[in-house]
This record gives sequence, C-alpha cells and structure tokens, in this order.
Amino acid sequence: MRYLLAQGYRVIPVRPLVKEVLGVPCVASLAEIGEPIDLVDVFRRAEFCPAVAEEAGTAGAKALWLQLGIVSTEARAIAERAGMDYVEDECTAIVHRGMRQPM
Repeated sequence: MRYLLAQGYRVIPVRPLVKEVLGVPCVASLAEIGEPIDLVDVFRRAEFCPAVAEEAGTAGAKALWLQLGIVSTEARAIAERAGMDYVEDECTAIVHRGMRQPM
C-alpha cells in the first residue's frame, strides 16, 4: 500500500477491525466504497479469496489481483464470470516498477 500511495494512487484499505492504515481511513467492506473500484488488491490466504472475488464482483470492481504467493482457481472463475480482469501470484509494486521504463 505504501508503494501505491507514493506513486499517487488512491487506495482505500478494507479492514473490518482497523480504523486506518498508513493514515488512510479503512472501510469494513467493499460495499462501503462509494465510488467506482478499479482494482481489488488481495492480501488474504487463498481460502478467503473466493469470498473476496464475490464481494468484488458485487461491488462492480474492474479487476481482482491476488498478491505474490496467492493462487485460487475458484477466485479466478468467479472473477472471470463477473467480467473482471484477474491476476494472481504477482506483487503490484514489482509489476508497476517493471512497467516504468527509463527514458
């Protein structure tokens, strides 16, 4: 999250039992986000990912991203049925750094 914030991205942490992360207020669920969701970046164990995928689909998210080390065929199927882009077992910061080409 720290990297994405430093790159200028708007990040809304979803943490039901936490008030804020890195000074950013948390919400308890994706349903509480009152704006379009481009990406749901998941830092949960694989067994929790299908439920997150369902919630992301219901919230109208455009993409579901499972962080490094997380793989879920069920979450992938749910995301694909919902029309979301899907990435698993990748780190957003590493991928973003690789996309930025020096001039």
